[in-house]
Amino acid sequence: MTETAVAIQRRWIALALLCVAQFVVVLDASIVNVALPTIGRALHFSESSLPWVVNAYVLTFGGFLLLGGRVADLIGRRRVFMAGLVLFALASLFGGLASTSAQLIAARAVQGVGAAMLSPAALSIVTTTFRDGAERNRALGVWGAVAGSGGAAGVLLGGALTQGPGWEWVFWVNVPIGLIAAAIAPSLIAESRSESETRHFDFAGAVSVTGGLSLLVYALVDANGAGWGSAQTILLLGLSAALLGAFAVIERRSRAPLVPFSIFGLRTVSGANVVGLLTGASLFSMFFFISLYMQQVLGYDAIKAGLSYLPLAVSIILAAGIASQLVTRVGFKPVLAAGMALIAGGLLWFSQITVHGSYLGDILGPSLLAAVGLGFAFVPVTIAAVAGVEDHEQGLASGMINTAQQVGGALGLAVLAAISTSVIGSSHDPAILTRGFHSAFLAGAGIAVLGLLATVSLIRNRDSRAHTQLGRLPVEQPAVG
Repeated sequence: MTETAVAIQRRWIALALLCVAQFVVVLDASIVNVALPTIGRALHFSESSLPWVVNAYVLTFGGFLLLGGRVADLIGRRRVFMAGLVLFALASLFGGLASTSAQLIAARAVQGVGAAMLSPAALSIVTTTFRDGAERNRALGVWGAVAGSGGAAGVLLGGALTQGPGWEWVFWVNVPIGLIAAAIAPSLIAESRSESETRHFDFAGAVSVTGGLSLLVYALVDANGAGWGSAQTILLLGLSAALLGAFAVIERRSRAPLVPFSIFGLRTVSGANVVGLLTGASLFSMFFFISLYMQQVLGYDAIKAGLSYLPLAVSIILAAGIASQLVTRVGFKPVLAAGMALIAGGLLWFSQITVHGSYLGDILGPSLLAAVGLGFAFVPVTIAAVAGVEDHEQGLASGMINTAQQVGGALGLAVLAAISTSVIGSSHDPAILTRGFHSAFLAGAGIAVLGLLATVSLIRNRDSRAHTQLGRLPVEQPAVG
């Protein structure tokens, strides 16, 4: 095998390692959902505190993503990726060993910090390892397939582990994966960082943006419990706005800002983040409401509900692969627009669910349509989010799109859950539950339509066409360390 062939093979093996790490991160956001009732009984959670097994992870993950991406640029992407893996694995170990609700919630919060370190570092390693164009499109197609199917796989795996060896394994399954991945990373991934002469770390910017994002996510995930008009929600949103405003002022004055505002001058990058936020808002909650409909209305057990996601997961994988080919031929804007239209169509179809529904009649069709939309949307929005970004800011760009999707997911779930609850109230009547879910899916379809409009108006045709030209260039072989 020639040296060039070995280098190519090594890059793709490295991609597999990075995708496994990202898969575990996405998986962990959904894997505990099916296990929550069992965990609640085992650790004596109150009804109000049980959602924090999920929220604690989402809170720190969303809050620290931007910081994690920028730190990766400054001190080394491989180093931050490995540190995130180890922290994630150790937090998972202690999560499974938890004997009280407080211990588990704390472990989940630390898991989120680990995820916020490794996820943007991994994506920025992908974008700096593979040249912009056809090769990077293929790599991001694999990335999109793995990330997109992780949520569906988490529901299935969570049910199997909970009913099998026990809920602890929902956390312990991460430990060997994380530690093994961290151990072999140095042999596959070259270290890379920003080569800027200015090595100053913007501590004030880091504290203000992390605090602002964390408070924003906390306010959103707890809004339905505390009340949207409550003093707590209003105060938290106000504090978040103040911190993010202070962050903007700090960044304009810093000699080495955490987020150089020049990146927002790239219209396609800014537009991609808006679309990413709306995609997260429309889709993350889809899994939540499908699961509730299957279990609370159709009477599925955890295993059957998990297995019902298999066609959706497979469709995401296939669609992401197709999307990675299409963006090279027609550009990322048409593919992203098609994806958002399909997501809107799938959610609109889901809004027609019936109280005496069936898997074939009410779930399979819209699941497949939404899954193809997700695959078609996730790959091009990731490509657009790093289009034209210099290598030394790839971690920042990766952290931004991850943050947009996570904050969007928290916002979408909070808003759609509030819409659903306003219809359902405290009722357990399947007919009323179905009407509530119907309202949530309809609102989700509306958010997806906003994402389509944002794609058409904010993503530049010129950048999309330029990307197709890059895809036709001969592939250069970057160095691998």
